[in-house]
Amino acid sequence: SEFFRKTYEPTGAFNGKQFEGGRSWAGARPEVRAIGYDVHGVAAHMGVLRRYIKVGDVDLLVAELGLYGVRPDLEGLGIAHSISVMYPVLQQLGVPFAFGTVRQALRNHVGRFCRKGLANILTGVRVRSTLPDVYPDLPSTTRVDDDVLLMVLPIGRSMSEWPAGTLIDRNGP
Repeated sequence: SEFFRKTYEPTGAFNGKQFEGGRSWAGARPEVRAIGYDVHGVAAHMGVLRRYIKVGDVDLLVAELGLYGVRPDLEGLGIAHSISVMYPVLQQLGVPFAFGTVRQALRNHVGRFCRKGLANILTGVRVRSTLPDVYPDLPSTTRVDDDVLLMVLPIGRSMSEWPAGTLIDRNGP
């Protein structure tokens, strides 16, 4: 949780706040975590969670990549390697695709990885999510992200089989 607070706080105070109190997950607990260490502690992290999303009118099983972080002193060295290391795990999960969203500021990092042909950036796609802290006695709250980069990795199917649609519904936490 300390790693996430220090990594995410520079992008906005709220982004680090969700990891207070020892909490090492944001909206959903990852099924698999890849954690890289060096002599200074946690160097990088990536979480994976199998879930159904709805792309347009199609329900689709995916491995969602999230909780990605690289310690600030190592930025620029991590996303391509992190995802490459996770690729065999994604194959073992038996999913047709992996997907993740990143903020626009990471376009260059993600773009370098996509040029190697392992992933694709989709533009013009909005992502609707249920906010992470849902309480049974309150109505659920959703947000729609219009300004994210959507990265899709074909795992068990080809990219041509990714459904058409301009809205992804993450089906809640």
